[in-house]
Amino acid sequence: MKQKIILLFFFFLLTTSIFSQNTYVFLGSYNRDKTAETIQVYQLDTLTGKLTKFTSVKNIVNPSYLTVSPNGKYVYACTDTKTPNAGSVSSFEFNTTARTLTFLNSQRSGGENPVYVSVHKNGKWLANANYTEGSVSVYPILENGRIDSIAQNFHYTDGSVNKERQTKSHVHSAVFSPQGNYLFLPDLGADKIRSYAFDENQKKPLIETQNPFTKTDLEAGPRHFTFHPNQKWGYCTEEMAGQISVYNYENGVLNKVQRIATHPDKIKEGFESSDIHISPDGKFLYATNRGKENNIAIFSIDENGLLKNIGYQSTRGKHPRIFAIDESGKFLVASNVQTNNIVVFKRDSKTGLLKKVGKQIKMQNVSCVQIKQI
Repeated sequence: MKQKIILLFFFFLLTTSIFSQNTYVFLGSYNRDKTAETIQVYQLDTLTGKLTKFTSVKNIVNPSYLTVSPNGKYVYACTDTKTPNAGSVSSFEFNTTARTLTFLNSQRSGGENPVYVSVHKNGKWLANANYTEGSVSVYPILENGRIDSIAQNFHYTDGSVNKERQTKSHVHSAVFSPQGNYLFLPDLGADKIRSYAFDENQKKPLIETQNPFTKTDLEAGPRHFTFHPNQKWGYCTEEMAGQISVYNYENGVLNKVQRIATHPDKIKEGFESSDIHISPDGKFLYATNRGKENNIAIFSIDENGLLKNIGYQSTRGKHPRIFAIDESGKFLVASNVQTNNIVVFKRDSKTGLLKKVGKQIKMQNVSCVQIKQI
């Protein structure tokens, strides 16, 4: 009996170790140096939080935002970001056996300064948000992972009340609904969350609805958006106001039920709310604050979807633009653009609080982090 227990214990350690090496961290950056490794991939050890370099890509300009296909075989990036009169989306094949990330192709972004790409859950469609020109583009994805030509492209011209930052539309993200039948577009410049119905079987999948947008508070500056795992609630960070708006969600319609600050009351200015994610168990929400704070605001989620602030965690750097939580929910990885560092935090599943683990790694102008178990 004792021998069986010992064997089972070693089998557990072996399988856990193997499992822990199948989680990958993908890093994008603002970097115009074509000799630099502007996209880097690391393995995340889900026992210790250690990051180990796996592969990288050169000759890519400003791959500022990344996303990974549902099957983990392809990576898509906003490229030529913050490049005047330019902008593209690019595809790469990720091969874990050969340890390679290989460029496949690029397409024009359909607007200047692409800042966010997302893949439909069926892996056959790509949506891209363009910030400077305020537009959205959708593309079919071919069977070999390449991006086909633009299927639809919509531009917006309306702005809002802030004369410095909202003279026109600035679409900051493109997020599919949990079922994949709607696409939501937080528009910082117009104080709107735009939306379309999405029919994956049509050549032009974006379909206008009777309610083409949800109006946010004035000077909110909606930026990033996420859905709760139960698919009933949506959460939007408001960059300019430093708030999170909470919405009840049903059949493409958002109804606001709460608005809560991402920063302490004593902070009155100099904040820029950024990214937002929910733990896989649906119990906690995390949002990054840039500017004076450079931290992660931590919230518990109650049975009605409402938020309660329970603390803050420094990101150990400046300007945390994007972060990600691994699929096991054990670790959160944050990227700090201005200090060129990536930091891993262990997440307490009971309290939701974070604790730095392992050694931070360096990457010039790191702007994005995505995590995928493959």
